Amino acid sequence: MRYILILIIPFLFPLIATSQNKELRAYLDSKQFYAPSDGNYVEFYLQFVATSINYTGENDGLIGELAIQMSITQNDKKIIADAYRLKTPFMKDSILDDFYDVKRFALQPGKYTFSIQLQDLNSNHKPLVTSQQIIIDDLSKGITISDIQVAEVASPGDGTSPFFKSGYDIIPRLATFYPEELTSIPVYFEIYNSNFLEDSVFAIKQTIVNALTNEELEKFTHYSKLNSAEVVPYLKQVDIADLVTGKYILKFTLINKKMTELSSQSYDFDRSNDIAYDYFSDEIVLNPEFQASITDDSIGYYLESLIPISEANEIRNILKIAKNRDADNARKYIQRYWLKTAPKNTYEHWMKYKTQVQSVQRYFGGTIQKGHETDRGRVYLKYGAPTRINRNDNSATEYPYEIWEYNRIGAYNNKKFIFYNPNIATNSYILIHSDLIGEVKDPNWPQKLSRSKSNSGNQFGNNSRDMFRE
Repeated sequence: MRYILILIIPFLFPLIATSQNKELRAYLDSKQFYAPSDGNYVEFYLQFVATSINYTGENDGLIGELAIQMSITQNDKKIIADAYRLKTPFMKDSILDDFYDVKRFALQPGKYTFSIQLQDLNSNHKPLVTSQQIIIDDLSKGITISDIQVAEVASPGDGTSPFFKSGYDIIPRLATFYPEELTSIPVYFEIYNSNFLEDSVFAIKQTIVNALTNEELEKFTHYSKLNSAEVVPYLKQVDIADLVTGKYILKFTLINKKMTELSSQSYDFDRSNDIAYDYFSDEIVLNPEFQASITDDSIGYYLESLIPISEANEIRNILKIAKNRDADNARKYIQRYWLKTAPKNTYEHWMKYKTQVQSVQRYFGGTIQKGHETDRGRVYLKYGAPTRINRNDNSATEYPYEIWEYNRIGAYNNKKFIFYNPNIATNSYILIHSDLIGEVKDPNWPQKLSRSKSNSGNQFGNNSRDMFRE
């Protein structure tokens, strides 16, 4: 699988400008494609949060205006520059809907720096500026798949829309979180050079993998048969109605007639879908060995210690039992939980987890919070022990912090968590940023880590920033 650009970079810079005092917020996403007539190209999508923009009155409605500057450089040489003004859609009856913009640039394969500046023209605040590294691969050679583009709306198009591609108008979806009410993921991608195959047909295999266990969910595995061509557009609604809460990887793989995998692309997403599960069955028979491992005075403690590894509907059950102080139901719940989680070697898995709970209590617990209630305790119980921990307790410019590095979490490689302690009188470190999907993300974490709250210069979190990027 080739390198995929960073997805969804939020601009969350405060704008304290007009009497409306609004924060400009936008989201950026980028995808790479290939066109035989134009070569390799990259598309940059912007989603503007409508309620974060300052508007002026016009014809019994509202309209705003933004100034946008983009540039792409390579080895300090400017390759592309684009500057333009963008008016918001006309907002009527105070109904503010998010809106989108897209820019497409043809680029030769290589490594570049993409920079963007956003300015709300109805605000006198400084523009928002950020940049990122991008890598353009050569999709013209060999049988390959483009980046996966997820659609907010996809419909047949006539080529007049800036969002038109291969017969479709595709309004991008930049969020990777799917709540219960969203039951499908509309995906679009392109397959290139399948006409190089010996056969005139090929297949696309769709799989969904649990990102934290690396388990492939057979129910969601499907195959699509396609005819070979220089460019084959692929648009499909992926049904996730029965997918329970969790972190997942949606993967598409191109396979030939011999079932050889030739190319693949993947899309990471978070799902929230609380499918009910009955933990209160009277039929459960309590295992004496299992129950002997939990003393009467610790039953509530170990019940609540399951919260860090539980889904939303499970947490509701835990809190309900804890509130009622029903010791019998608590014992049944704990055993039933581990029977469901680890049908084989249930007792051994429970005892291993119990030992981990005791460890996080010893290292992270305090007078205010139990170990499993702390951010570090939750991360440890949910993802296991980190591969490495970088600590800094004596910085003159930054609060005490820890960076936890994981070589692997489920299907993910090289993930990091950064915790800090703004109240050095306690041992309560707070998670302020992680690059793992579904966890806290804050691009301003270096500023929060800094003891100095001055916005001058660019000295926030120098040491921690370097370690986080290693």
